Amino acid sequence: MHSPAPSPLPVPAPPPGPSAPSLPAARSGGESGPSPHRSAFRPDIEGLRAVAVLAVLAFHAGVPGLAGGFVGVDVFFVVSGYLITGLLVREAVTTGRIRLLDFFSRRARRLLPSAAVVLGAVALAGAWLTVPLRRADLEQDVVAAALSAANWRFVAQRTDYLAAGHEQSPLLHFWSLAVEEQFYLLWAPLLALIVLGAARAVRRGRAVRAAVALAAVPLVLASFALSLRWTDHSASLAYLATPSRVWQFGVGALVALLPWHLMRGPRPLRLLCGWAGITAIGWSAVAYDAATPYPGHAALVPTLGAAAVILAAIPGRGERSTPGGYGIGRLLGGRAPRAVGRLSYTLYLWHWPVLVLAEARFGPQEWPVKAALTLAAALPAYATMRWVEQPLRRSRTVSEFPRRGLSVGITAVVLPVVLALVVGTTTLNLLGPATPVQLGGLPPGADSGPHLLARTGAAPLGAGPVVPGPAQARKDFPPDGACEVAPAVTRSPDCLFGAVDSPDRIVLLGDSHAGQWFSAMLAMAAQRGWALQELVKQGCPLPQLAVDSPQLGRAYRECDTWRADALERLRQQPKPRLIVISSLNRYTADSGLLAEAWEKTLAPLRAIGAPIVYIEDTPVPGTDVPACISGSPEEPAACAFSRANAQQPDPLARRIAAGGLPGVRAVSVNPVLCPGDGPTCPAVLDRILLYRDDAHLTNVAVVVLTRRLERLLTDSGALPAVGGAGAASGPAGPAGWTEVFREEFDGPAGSPPSSGNWLHDIGTCYPGCPAAQWGTGEVETMTDSTDNVRLDGKGALEIVPTRTADGAWRSGRIETRRSDFAAPAGGILRIEAAIALPDVTGAKAAGYWPAFWTLGAPLRDGYTGWPGIGELDIMESVNGRDSVFATMHCGILEGGPCREPAGLSSGPQPCGDCRTGFHTYAVEVDRSPGAEEVRWYLDGRVHHRVAASRMDPDTWTRAVDHGLFLILNVAIGGGLPLADGATPGPATEPGHPMRVDRVTVSTRGRAA
Repeated sequence: MHSPAPSPLPVPAPPPGPSAPSLPAARSGGESGPSPHRSAFRPDIEGLRAVAVLAVLAFHAGVPGLAGGFVGVDVFFVVSGYLITGLLVREAVTTGRIRLLDFFSRRARRLLPSAAVVLGAVALAGAWLTVPLRRADLEQDVVAAALSAANWRFVAQRTDYLAAGHEQSPLLHFWSLAVEEQFYLLWAPLLALIVLGAARAVRRGRAVRAAVALAAVPLVLASFALSLRWTDHSASLAYLATPSRVWQFGVGALVALLPWHLMRGPRPLRLLCGWAGITAIGWSAVAYDAATPYPGHAALVPTLGAAAVILAAIPGRGERSTPGGYGIGRLLGGRAPRAVGRLSYTLYLWHWPVLVLAEARFGPQEWPVKAALTLAAALPAYATMRWVEQPLRRSRTVSEFPRRGLSVGITAVVLPVVLALVVGTTTLNLLGPATPVQLGGLPPGADSGPHLLARTGAAPLGAGPVVPGPAQARKDFPPDGACEVAPAVTRSPDCLFGAVDSPDRIVLLGDSHAGQWFSAMLAMAAQRGWALQELVKQGCPLPQLAVDSPQLGRAYRECDTWRADALERLRQQPKPRLIVISSLNRYTADSGLLAEAWEKTLAPLRAIGAPIVYIEDTPVPGTDVPACISGSPEEPAACAFSRANAQQPDPLARRIAAGGLPGVRAVSVNPVLCPGDGPTCPAVLDRILLYRDDAHLTNVAVVVLTRRLERLLTDSGALPAVGGAGAASGPAGPAGWTEVFREEFDGPAGSPPSSGNWLHDIGTCYPGCPAAQWGTGEVETMTDSTDNVRLDGKGALEIVPTRTADGAWRSGRIETRRSDFAAPAGGILRIEAAIALPDVTGAKAAGYWPAFWTLGAPLRDGYTGWPGIGELDIMESVNGRDSVFATMHCGILEGGPCREPAGLSSGPQPCGDCRTGFHTYAVEVDRSPGAEEVRWYLDGRVHHRVAASRMDPDTWTRAVDHGLFLILNVAIGGGLPLADGATPGPATEPGHPMRVDRVTVSTRGRAA
């Protein structure tokens, strides 16, 4: 789910992570300083550096067609191994020893000052161009780069799934410089030891070369084998770690060590070797991309290609060293390639910080802009080469004694480290403490309504710092220890929390988007004296999808193994009281594939027989939220993110709402995390910083959401309510009734009803218009405007008909998202609402048609099948009459057992004050064996019954044996008001609302 660098995502597929050229070696004398033991200068190698650096730069700039330009780093490693090993061996052959102090002194003055200039510039520029939290990370990168340990810092970050959300470092390219320095810190002393053993040999040159080659061959083979293994198990480790790159230096070393110069060979063969090598490098740059497992076997192509180019220009016995007219060396040795090659080191050092810092300041750029920025980086690169690198390399004062070169190198390390520590300390003081948040001081979360926190006098919600602070948010993970298992792990530990000896438990199952709910689930389990079992794996979709792991850099086989093991463990263990599932909602854009994958997982879960609740995926900001907040602490609204990108359609939630998965319920906290219907979602609500990275909630936000989530779970009937503080609303009713849904319509005046509970019907028919004018001939257009559907701020819903200036009617019609309200086997379902009818009568009420009713869940599958799927009209009233009535629809369109289209009606039930006050309307679907019927109530009095015996069993089953969804609406006009003798006309008065105080759904099991 990630893209190659320089994408801002924190965990791009490590092949190709930003790759740096290895340290370009200049001509032998330049690299080794004044020495009488120089080899012939190789202009073709200087040109080969140009090819390598241009490939890397084109890749970083995103130039189309060069997605594999990261192979340039492999070329540089081979060149470095060839030149440095050759230099050390020539010194050993000529003098009988290797002067390590001289060697490291030359490298220090040649390489470290230029790097120090760039590190210092980045440390200072970062203080200006980056936000404080990212600046603190950057200064740590400066320290690691200056100490030649950058690769291990980035390995740690990229192999850590929980480090997701951080943007690219401007110093990510320093990983390869660190690899090279670490290699030579071991390679040069090893060669020095070998030389000591071979120095007294009669033929010292042959003995030294043979001994070094014998050491290099097993090193190359072992490193290559390790590279293959790590590429298969941890691509970041394989790509950035020194041990998996040693073999590429070793290939260059073997080219320098073996006696190719003694071999006779036809020039055409060398000519072919050179062109084949450069073709292999070019082919890799074009053919490879982010999906290529790298380095692995794929790295052989550019590595051996570079070796072939170098080998092509090594003269055999008796041959001249001048390049042939058609050889690749002639092309690479041209003036332009050599000029770029001389600049390659400083150009590489500068180009990546220029790209990353420019994007940090101005946002992501297209490839032409990035290419222009890369070209512009040549200016500071040339200045650094001209006035830093070359003067120090050529200075007789510095090169006269090795200790002076080492002093220059040490100074070049110390200065950026000190600068980074000063800037970093200042930034950390600005950010505040990164200590864990004290959860005991948090204000209570609201269990309903549009606000995150409960509105109490003890909960100040005004100005003040966000909680947690940005630095705290980065580390605000669920306190579940090692139970959110890493990508390489295939089995979760036992991970029981709370009352671990209890026979009752909640199971939390899924990926890290399930794991973020740990604290809330643990609180609910502990409150009930239950255990919590966590089975969570990072980056592993719970639906059975085949995905790749960015951390492992390949197919996520461990995910498939873990998922199968988790499902089998649940099958074998005692049945839990509740299974809570959740998963990132964007592993695939193929809704059909996703539905099939979910079915494969849900089938064995449903077979367990425990209630299952799906927590809809929370918004995914897609940007480093704590970093953004650190830059806008006084204006957190500046860090709001796109609603459309953050909340993608959830096919599973829709299917559950449609009743397609009996036994599975869906709940969502998204209406409060992303309230309203504007274009953006907030990063901070009521001073609570919601996200710890680019995708996951902070643990503080989850703790605050616990009461709301508990209410949703108890309202759904999945979790029994408990008494005492913090208990969710909706306790079990008398005589064994359990409340499974409650809507109190709390919220500020003028706001819409909870989008977590209700859907708006829009227009004049369901999608596809299977029945125009809602099938009843009514004249209004339904809207989701708060002009028509709104809360009154006093705990009631208002559905208000309105009329436009041109005489068109508008009104409101809402449905419950849930469509799984059903009587348990052998039990009873009760649906109830307290309603005040529109307070209008006479001619002013002509055409008014308020209603509270249900439809069968199967209708949502294409909105066809009426009336066979059943309709229960709990309350209807027309034309402002002092009466209400109830009806059941079933069977066929004309006639049948329900006498359609009229249905089985109660007839008018007198209710003289139903317009001026709230009255209770209810229906019960009773599935008790031998006494199945539907009963209607008005203020607790049964006024209508329809028994199962009135129709054939098939019609009865089709009408009531499935989930139901609830509907509240006020229609204008239509067949029923017309049958009562009135239609909307000029005298009909708009603006009179139907008010709803509450809606509840309860169930009662079969009597013992």
